[in-house]
Amino acid sequence: MTEKEKRLARGREHVVATTDEIPPGEHKVFPIGRYGVGVYNVKGTFYAIANYCPHEGGPLCFGRTKGQTVSAPERPGGAAEVRDGEFIYCPWHQWGFELATGTTTVKPEWSIRTYPVRVDGSNVIVSA
Repeated sequence: MTEKEKRLARGREHVVATTDEIPPGEHKVFPIGRYGVGVYNVKGTFYAIANYCPHEGGPLCFGRTKGQTVSAPERPGGAAEVRDGEFIYCPWHQWGFELATGTTTVKPEWSIRTYPVRVDGSNVIVSA
């Protein structure tokens, strides 16, 4: 066992990829836990979420990421998209969740599970 492996908490931390394997704007799903965990690279910051939508149990990580639509009366259509790539939308019913916090505005009392992510050297490590 290498020194780096000794520093990992047993059964909780998973080295899932190198930073090069998940470039900005991309994600991968790993077989961790009951539904899997999606790891997202949003402009160099990594986030991890459960691959499970609390609404109907959809495979959340198969949805698309985009920003949040906000009111912008000065723009054509009266709306604008901000915070590009920071939200995931369920492929079944389009419920949107913030990747960083797991919260949703659709039903604020429901949220998705998020997991801590850290980068050690070039390794992306998820605590789940």
